[in-house]
Amino acid sequence: MSGPILFRELVALVTGASSGIGAQIARDLAARGTRVALVARRLDRLEAVAREIAAAGGEAFAIRCDVGERVVVEAAAREVIDRWGSIDVLVNAAGYGQHVLFKDHPIEDVERMMRTNYLGTVYAVKAALPSMRAQGRGWIVNVASVAGRLAQPDEAAYSATKFAVAGLSDALGYELEPLGIRVLAVYPGLVRTEMITPGVLARLPERVGRTALEPAEVSRAVIRALERGRREITVPGWMAMAYTVRVLFPGLHHRLTARVRLPVLGDLTA
Repeated sequence: MSGPILFRELVALVTGASSGIGAQIARDLAARGTRVALVARRLDRLEAVAREIAAAGGEAFAIRCDVGERVVVEAAAREVIDRWGSIDVLVNAAGYGQHVLFKDHPIEDVERMMRTNYLGTVYAVKAALPSMRAQGRGWIVNVASVAGRLAQPDEAAYSATKFAVAGLSDALGYELEPLGIRVLAVYPGLVRTEMITPGVLARLPERVGRTALEPAEVSRAVIRALERGRREITVPGWMAMAYTVRVLFPGLHHRLTARVRLPVLGDLTA
C-alpha cells in the first residue's frame, strides 16, 4: 500500500498550476526532485511557472488544458505519460468560486463551476488512474475547501462542488488504497488567490479577510501530509473543530454561521 512519499524522480501532474495553490504545490514538488507537468488554461502563466522551476534546478513543462473538457484532460495525461512514462502524483487544484447569492447566480455559471471543480477532478483521476494501477502505487491530492465540509451562504454552488469533491475523495480512499494508491483530501480556509478580489472581501466579515491564508501555507501542509501518509487535512488545523460542532450541535452551528455571514450581504432580501 502506498503511504508516505519519497518525492525524488516521481512524475506529478498538477492542475490549476498557473497560479495560487496549484502553482505553489508545483514549485514545492519540483524543489524536492519531482518532475512536474503544469496544467491550466493560461499557457503564458504556466510557462512562466515552468521557467521559474527550471531556474531553481527543477524540471517542468506546461500543457494548456481546460479541466472541464474530458477529452482535453485525457490528452494532457497521455502527453505526460508519453514524455515521462508515468503519472505518480496527481494534484487536482483547478477550480474557481463565486461569492453570489444562489437566487442571483446564473445557471450557466453553476453548470460551468460543477464541470470545472468536480468533473475536472473526476476526469483527471480517471485519466491518471491506469498509470497508477499499472505501477501499483500513486498519490492523488484533491484540493477541496472548508466550504466543502461546512456549507456557506453566498457560496451555495461552490460549496456543492466542494462537497462533491469531498465525497469523491473519501470514497476513492476506500477503493484505491488496496491498489497502492493514496488519496489526500485538502480542506483550506480562505486563501489569498486571484479569486479574492476587493468585491469578494466586501461580502465577507472583515476578520475573515484579515486571517486569509497564503498559498505557501497550504502547500507546506500538503507536502507534510504526503510525507506522513495522511488521508485528509484542514488548513489551518483549528478550523476542523467546527466539523464536530456541526455534527453535535447543528442548530448552534447554523445560528453562528448565519450571525457571522449574513449581516454583510446587503442584497440578501433584495
